[in-house]
Amino acid sequence: MKYKLINTALVLLLGSCNFSQVYWAQESKLGTGDIEFSGKEDPNLKIRHPETLEDADPGVIASTTGALRIDFAPQLSFDIGGISKKDAKYLVNAQLYKGEMEPSGNFVQVSDYRGSTTGWKLQVRQESQFQQSDRPENQLNGAVLSFDKAWTNTSAENPSDAPLVSKEVVQMNNIGDTYTLADATVKHSVGAGTWNIVFGASKDNINDQDATLSPRLNKNGKVMTDPDFNNQEVYMNSAINLSIPGETKKVPGAYSTVLTWIIAELP
Repeated sequence: MKYKLINTALVLLLGSCNFSQVYWAQESKLGTGDIEFSGKEDPNLKIRHPETLEDADPGVIASTTGALRIDFAPQLSFDIGGISKKDAKYLVNAQLYKGEMEPSGNFVQVSDYRGSTTGWKLQVRQESQFQQSDRPENQLNGAVLSFDKAWTNTSAENPSDAPLVSKEVVQMNNIGDTYTLADATVKHSVGAGTWNIVFGASKDNINDQDATLSPRLNKNGKVMTDPDFNNQEVYMNSAINLSIPGETKKVPGAYSTVLTWIIAELP
């Protein structure tokens, strides 16, 4: 049985206009579920910074409910890009937080408080190619979303029960296919408690992860800021990128797609 979470990921604005601010996708909706769980649920659970595990406020929160659930799935924004006839990669904006917390890699937070764990998988599916909402015929044909530098973090009592994550790049080459990002099957590990599945890390992380964050600069060489996060500086995260072939026809405007995040209970 599965719970699904549907997110809209804003990719980028294509064109030559000079934008001084970052525009974030705010639209999200929850998919319906047909599953009930018994077991103890953490009543004090909050979203945790994936590096420090401190309580954090990442802004817009899209989540499912239940003893096995997705606590948080990211809103992915690739910001503003110029139209190019060459193959190009666009890096995602790193995760920012309200308050004084430092940015981090983008992450999904999963909790399993069913009591008798049978395992789970975290998966993602891209429902359509990136396209303009008002002119869906304008699509970024051949664009591929990729996830890399995956790692896990938890405050669970037994971190050796960590779900497995791919050490290879997860490239979403086929629209409509489902890709596994984390596997907590009983054969490998149980994945009980709360887990952060993280892609990339800051240079100050104490988790022995490679740094993948760097400041996002505008065309004048100044660091961009985000007004939704008290004008904090915006960082790029090279662990998640969107590659677009140079031959793809590109029309100025905003492009988006729908990502479905899936937490699957395993038999």
